[in-house]
Amino acid sequence: MSGIGVTDIEGLIGVEQYVEVGAFPVEQGYVWTTCSSVENGNPLFWDDQVAKEVTGGPIAPPSMVSVWFRPHHWAPGRTRVALPLQIHFDLKEGLGLPEAVMSDNTMIFHEPVRPGDILRTSQILRSVSAEKTTRLGNGRFWVIDVEYQNQRGELVAVESYTGFGYSRAGSDAADVAPTAGQKTGAGQ
Repeated sequence: MSGIGVTDIEGLIGVEQYVEVGAFPVEQGYVWTTCSSVENGNPLFWDDQVAKEVTGGPIAPPSMVSVWFRPHHWAPGRTRVALPLQIHFDLKEGLGLPEAVMSDNTMIFHEPVRPGDILRTSQILRSVSAEKTTRLGNGRFWVIDVEYQNQRGELVAVESYTGFGYSRAGSDAADVAPTAGQKTGAGQ
């Protein structure tokens, strides 16, 4: 899809979109590299015996769930750039909102992700607000869920993002620097 306009929103609330199956299985090497990079020495991720006793076998850190679905920016044979949270970019385009920030991210974990799992993800638009004005500009808030399931169809996590897409107030003028000798400020 490209561009979700105002007239499209109601029909897309709660609809599963952009279903993807991971391009590679969850891999223990990624787990160790990630844990090493943040100095996470939890034996649950390093010691198979501890993992077996606590969780029935090795697991990936729950916070890594999005690692397994983030598309590589480039891949052989791909004809377009793959973007995470495609619904977010569709909303920006369709609503004519060139800027955006994520104001909240919540993760709820279910079944553990284990080495060898192949995850399936889908994006679901949960809500889009009426137009709002904030200090950033005029725009809309939206909530997008990303649901993750393993190859057995078990829910492993739900990530919820709240974004604000906006146009900067007076963006045409705000992007132009004053020329030498030009006054700026109140009354100008």
